[in-house]
Amino acid sequence: MTDYPDFSKTDTTTAEFSRRAETYQHHNIIQRKVVKHLIAQITSQPSKILDLGCGSGAVYNLIDWKIERFVGIDKADMMCRLHPQSDKIELFHDNFENLSLLQKLGHFDIVISSSALQWANDLESLFQTLHTMTDEIAFAIFCNGTFKTIYEMTQLESFLPSKESLQQLLEKYFDCQCEIKNYTLEFQDNISKFRYIKRSGVSGGKKRLSVQETRSLIRNYPFSYLEFEVLFCFGKPRR
Repeated sequence: MTDYPDFSKTDTTTAEFSRRAETYQHHNIIQRKVVKHLIAQITSQPSKILDLGCGSGAVYNLIDWKIERFVGIDKADMMCRLHPQSDKIELFHDNFENLSLLQKLGHFDIVISSSALQWANDLESLFQTLHTMTDEIAFAIFCNGTFKTIYEMTQLESFLPSKESLQQLLEKYFDCQCEIKNYTLEFQDNISKFRYIKRSGVSGGKKRLSVQETRSLIRNYPFSYLEFEVLFCFGKPRR
């Protein structure tokens, strides 16, 4: 039976992440490229780090400097269970938009988030809270240029934010530098492309296309690759 793709943001997304936690690490090729670029740009060697959407530890595993405290928050329980453990690591199985939790965590040298903030329901409230509790930010956020051709072909509206709206909101709370990077991922056939979407964690959890529409999309998709658009943002809070 074919795994058909889904292209909407829904409440089942967390359950999907948890259900596929063991296989996620083998399918998140683009996310691995994204987090490597994100961490490579951090030169300040912060010792107190908050990771929003920490998953199974992609950010932590790339840190090659000494740290005093690492706090990770992720809503997917199975992802948290796969995260590295130590006496310097605090993990919270919770929504990273839980502002009351954030306010209890104290001050950090940096807040990092890689491939997670596109899932937020209220980025403005989140940024407003974060800008009072950190000296620095480093974010990588998937934008609505991701799967661009698919959305154009299906005439569905992407749930992902636009790079323009993200940058405008970020600059309201942070003095930051933003960079857009576009990625492509090649596949041997269209079925493989859509299986990747299902398993990679960059789509939502509800099927909005009928089986017939999805089969048509798979047959007629014109490229050998999928497109991804990511906004990288590095900066300090506006005071």
